[in-house]
Order: sequence, then C-alpha cells, then structure tokens
Amino acid sequence: MSNQSDLLATCISRPEQLCQLSLKEWDFLIRQARRVSLLPRIAYLAHETGCYQTLPASVVMHLSSAWRVADKQAKVVRFEISNIEKALKQLKSPVVLLKGAAYVAADLPPAKGRIFSDIDFMVPKSDLEMVERYMIRHGWMATHHDEYDQRYYRQWMHELPPMKHTGRGTVVDIHHAILPETARLHPDSEKLLDNIQRVTGYENIYTLSNIDIVLHSATHLFHDGELENGLRDLVDLDALLRHFGEEQKFWDELVERAAELELGRPLYYSLKYCSLVLNTPVPDVVTKAAEALGKPPAVISHLMDTSFKRALKPDHSTCDDGFTPLARWLLYIRSHYLRMPLYLLIPHLLRKALKKHKTEAPLAAIPEIEKP
Repeated sequence: MSNQSDLLATCISRPEQLCQLSLKEWDFLIRQARRVSLLPRIAYLAHETGCYQTLPASVVMHLSSAWRVADKQAKVVRFEISNIEKALKQLKSPVVLLKGAAYVAADLPPAKGRIFSDIDFMVPKSDLEMVERYMIRHGWMATHHDEYDQRYYRQWMHELPPMKHTGRGTVVDIHHAILPETARLHPDSEKLLDNIQRVTGYENIYTLSNIDIVLHSATHLFHDGELENGLRDLVDLDALLRHFGEEQKFWDELVERAAELELGRPLYYSLKYCSLVLNTPVPDVVTKAAEALGKPPAVISHLMDTSFKRALKPDHSTCDDGFTPLARWLLYIRSHYLRMPLYLLIPHLLRKALKKHKTEAPLAAIPEIEKP
C-alpha cells in the first residue's frame, strides 16, 4: 500500500487487504492499531476474512494476544454489569448502559474486539444521589477528591466523578445526560430515556434506542478533544451504521431524531467522516438531509476537514505530518469551548495547565491479565 498513514483505515474498511500485507506493512499496522485500541479488531477481521491461519507466526502472536485481552475484558464487563444491576436493584428507574458497555450487553458489532477503560451508564438526574449511595455500599468509591474537581463534575458536567471499585479496580462513569450542563447543545435526557430498550437477560438494564446509540456515539466522538482513540470511535460508528442501516426505517428516522435532540452537527460530522475515512455506505438522501441540518459555514467546514482528517488517524509517527500536533490541539480547545462558556473555560484550562504535573494517576479500569 502506498500511503502508510491510511493503512489501518483501509484494512478496516476493506479487510480482504489483510491477506495481502507484507511483513513491513504488518509492522506498521500492528503499531498503529495498538495506539488506537484496534488491534483486537484487526484480529477479529482477520478471522472473518479467513486469512488468519495463513498469516506469519510473528503476526499471529500479536493478534492472538490482543484478542485474548479483548475477550477477557468483555467477560469482565459482563460481570460488572451484573454487579451494577445487583447494587442498584432497589432503584425504580432504569439503568441505561452507554458506549462500549452497551455494545457488549446488546451484542452489537462494535463489541467485537472492543477495548475498555471504564463502564458508562445513565440514570435520571433526580436519582444521582441515591445511585451514588447504592454504589458506595457495594464497594465503589468516588475519585477526584479535590474540591474544584468535585464542583466541576457535580455542578457543570453531565456525570458524577468516576467511581472505582475498592476490590476489583473497575471504574464506572455515572451519567445523567450525554453532554455537560454548560454545553452549547442540549439534548433532552428525558427524550433519550423515553426511547430506551431493555437488554435481554437483565431485569433493569437497558440501552438507548438504536438511533440514539448512534447519535450518542457521534456526539461523544465529535465533542471530545482527546482523540487518541478517535479512529476506534469512528470504527464503532461505522459498524453501528452498517448494522442498523440494514433496515430502511433507521435511515428514515435518523435525521429527524437528530433534529429533535439538537444533534444535527455531530450527526453531519459522523456521516461525513465515516464515509470519507471508512467508506461507510450512507444513502444520498440521508447525506443531503444531514448536510441541510448540520453542515457548518464553509470556513469552519474547511478548518474541521483540515483538523479531523489528521486527528482521526492513529496518534503514531507513521501517520503524522507537520500540522498534526496543531490539529489535535485545536480540536482539544474546540471540545472545551463546546462544553463550557468562556468565563468558565479560561480559568478551567489555566487550572489544568498549572496542575498538570500533579494530576492523579490513570485509573486501571479493567484488570490486567496475564500475557500469553
């Protein structure tokens, strides 16, 4: 392949290419995929295309290891979902899984080879205090004990401070909305909760509706400034669109629902970059409707293209050019600007910059397992 910076995206959108890679290309691919948590996905695609058994032993070693880690994490996630349901069994409101946990529980295509850092779920805002008490009783404890951080989460954000289990080390993020209170977009949480669907095998575990799963995934990706796993999240969107898009009803209702929830812009970006990067099949009529609903002015559109075309590649030297660091920095600032007004944003960013060397260690959300 001539363009190594597009190697990973090409192999995901056209997995038959995996059967034709040279060892040098596999070296690039494994390094890139590992940086964006997509190496288990590559292992899954190699199995799906039937070329796994023909790959060099050195490649199989990496793919096998990555797949075992992802498989173990999926089992841990299912175990933790059961524990969350037990902890919240007295809760009368539904517990709605989000993102990766929802993919695993509902056995959706993005779950194949998914790597996790935490488990996200959503409850009505009025139940947050009760949910936090129940979780503490069952071994989860709050993190981010700094007074400012507590105020930041509880007053401005759409979630509680992350909670970490004292015994198992797993981390949960408890949401009451999909965007912060101070964000420029305000999707109605009650409308989201009105359309949830129960997960088979559980009494009070739900996911968002199929369309809302896509819209939340799009919103998360295109409002998040930390895009180290941006391509992984775009691959999730691609898999969701291909899966749900098998029914015409999904496409018929997608743009209308985005308008109802004020999520036209993230939907526009998700359809555009899924098609551009991963060749996701989107009906022309849906593309045009999304453009009419959410396309930004030409200057902003050009700037976003310049930035996202770089940031949605793996954060690896084989994918970077001279403008990549600037593009990532601009999207980081943009994400905060979308989440907070300037009078809150400027002091917040200054505080983060001053405290950078004192930040808490990363949370080991999913337990490590032995390497094969």
